[in-house]
Amino acid sequence: MKPIKMKATLTCPHCNKNQIVEMPTDVCKYFYICSHCGERIKAKSGDCCVFCSYADTKCPSKQQEGGETVW
Repeated sequence: MKPIKMKATLTCPHCNKNQIVEMPTDVCKYFYICSHCGERIKAKSGDCCVFCSYADTKCPSKQQEGGETVW
């Protein structure tokens, strides 16, 4: 089993800027405020969190389910 990644590079869909974010292990983060433009990022329909929608790494819970770690 691959080690669980705890940090992800999140790309804001509003300003296209990247930010390195530590992912929580105990909750899904459905919303996130971009540190560059201040816009609220919302997970896409069908995704559990903003990391599964806009990051280079799935959230820890999806990684534990055995899915691909990196998109």
